[in-house]
Amino acid sequence: MRWLPSLAAAVAVLAPAFAGAQTKIDFFFPVPVDGKLAREMTRLTKVYNDSQKEVAVTAVYTGSYDDTKLKAQAAANAGKPPAVVLMSANFVLDLKLAGDVISLEPMLKAEGTTREKFLDDFWPAVHANAVVDGDLYAVPFQNSTPLLYYNKEHFKEAGLDPEKPPQTWAELVDAAKKLTKPDRMGFGLPEGYDYLGWIMEALSMSNGGRYFNEEYGGEVYYDTPTMLGAVQFVEDLVFKHKVMQQGVVEGGALSTNFLAGKVSMMLLSTGSLSFVRENMKQPFGVAFVPRNVRNAVPIGGGSLVMFKGLNDEQKAAGWKFAKWLSSTETLGGWSRFTGYFSPRKSPYDTAEMKDFMAKNPEAKVALDQLPYAKPWFATYQTVAVRKALEDEVQAVLNGKKKAPQAVKDAQKNADALMKPYVDQTALKLP
Repeated sequence: MRWLPSLAAAVAVLAPAFAGAQTKIDFFFPVPVDGKLAREMTRLTKVYNDSQKEVAVTAVYTGSYDDTKLKAQAAANAGKPPAVVLMSANFVLDLKLAGDVISLEPMLKAEGTTREKFLDDFWPAVHANAVVDGDLYAVPFQNSTPLLYYNKEHFKEAGLDPEKPPQTWAELVDAAKKLTKPDRMGFGLPEGYDYLGWIMEALSMSNGGRYFNEEYGGEVYYDTPTMLGAVQFVEDLVFKHKVMQQGVVEGGALSTNFLAGKVSMMLLSTGSLSFVRENMKQPFGVAFVPRNVRNAVPIGGGSLVMFKGLNDEQKAAGWKFAKWLSSTETLGGWSRFTGYFSPRKSPYDTAEMKDFMAKNPEAKVALDQLPYAKPWFATYQTVAVRKALEDEVQAVLNGKKKAPQAVKDAQKNADALMKPYVDQTALKLP
């Protein structure tokens, strides 16, 4: 039995080596909406780290979606790519065109599965922002649609039925006029970067329009009758009907004003639902985005992507973490905590989610809008092209431009930004 101490010594020597074999990766995530999301995401990462020993994830809060894109690209260019990034779903095409993210198809193949099988449990409406040129580049994680939030007490005071929110633009204007008082605006929408582009897509689509070419990264439809109608509607809300505040109101300020009773109705993400539910002192309701021509909304939210420059161990570790984050259990809990709807269908079959939905029926509205949902805007130079429109709409909100000129200038600037991609892909005739 004299060999036992030697064996023990060998194990003692090897133990640190095994411990050192743990793969360490970074996970970048934003918090683009209201609530305690950063702390919850950090908690989730700790739960994952404690559940296994092969991977150690460092969660890094990176600000807004736009900030997260810039920080992830900078880290990758510096040779320290994050293994997993929760990225705005509409950035995936641009990131793929730039060569910043990797295809997830090899991971699927290694597991003996296919993209179709992997995506089968995800709502069809979220597929388009995950697949580029026939390859899976992203895993949907948190998804949203805009919703109309409204104060039921204000409705009662104004003689409006709190169970019948406005369904059309005309009804919205009529209700907003009745709700507006010297110390209260009848309506508001988020007008900062990123949020405003998403809302304008919703309004353009609900006016019968098409915001961009879903099949081609170099074409947007800003100078169109449908977008003109949407921008004119926003302009009229401020300057003609006087039911919305002049100037640029950020999403956080809008939700604060709504909670304080200074705004009676607002368009905001379903991702803000838990924040409003927890902090609203008066009864509130949520409803579809009002239509002019048709019901239509863009899918928003974030997807999990993996950046270039990872070694094989980091890729394997990142994929393992991404699958855990996008599991039925994790997505169900995240949806209940935040207000985002789960991109997976299966969480809604669990007892926990059925009980939650029964107690919080407003959480079902975003799901009810899914049949009318389309992909979130995605082009070459996505952020800059989106800002080309947002800059012009903000000028309208500030009273510096009129809607007809704004959409023309937005189109001109967007076309200039996309020209390199258009020139690269256009057929060159002799």
